[in-house]
Amino acid sequence: MRGRSFGNERQVAVVGQGTWKMEHDRRDRAIAALRRGLDLGMTHVDTAELYGSGEVEELVGEALAGRRAEVFLVSKVLPQHASYEGTLRACENSLRRLRTDYLDCYLLHWPGNHPLSETLRAFDRLQRDGKIASWGVSNFDVEDLEEARAIAGADRIACNQVLYHLDERGVEHDVLPWCVRHRVALVAYSPFGAGRFPSDRTERGRNLSEVARDRGATPRQIALAFLLRNPAVLAIPKASTLSHVSENAGGAEIALTDEEIRIVDSAFPRGRAPTSLRVI
Repeated sequence: MRGRSFGNERQVAVVGQGTWKMEHDRRDRAIAALRRGLDLGMTHVDTAELYGSGEVEELVGEALAGRRAEVFLVSKVLPQHASYEGTLRACENSLRRLRTDYLDCYLLHWPGNHPLSETLRAFDRLQRDGKIASWGVSNFDVEDLEEARAIAGADRIACNQVLYHLDERGVEHDVLPWCVRHRVALVAYSPFGAGRFPSDRTERGRNLSEVARDRGATPRQIALAFLLRNPAVLAIPKASTLSHVSENAGGAEIALTDEEIRIVDSAFPRGRAPTSLRVI
């Protein structure tokens, strides 16, 4: 699996593994899927204390047992926990559930009511103590990113994890260019639209399928390749079956031609700049 720069950190697998809503999957199948993803090089694993109220972190911890050194492991603190002391406690709890003594990256899940300066002060403390190797943010618009950069200084934000898929390309207007300019990785969550992937019954879905057929790929692999056309972007699709894991891994190896990009872009135009960042 090819890698990309994650802020100023090491190279990270361009397609990783998301775990949102994994608590609803059969536990043994979800663990098998995560482990198969590691076998295929999808070593960027993303989770959060929010997911299943900690249940998913426990599941991930079990899946990574004996393989922690292979993994770039990311978790997130909830905004309501993101005071200085609350962030420290939340991180300790996540580490316990994940059966590890450090995270490769720790994110604020979305902007909240606690002063951002307190959250980032806690992140600094966690870094000094060796509990996290880097930190980033999630669901941050440009204004939020500017605030974080003003507080922390340049080259501190490792990533911004945002909603990004074919039907939701609003981040391409301002957020993605900001991330490129400041060397911040943009991590696409729900890259298949959270259950709303384009159907072959629609014209645009058929256009996507035609590109896929010509490449000997699947429509989902083409969708991933389209998002990954910008070298600042990584993606974390969730998969809970072995076949879906393999399909996701295959999308990392496809480099679309200019004509293929034009076809997908025409079928799924990015539209006007949004007035606010879309989240789910």
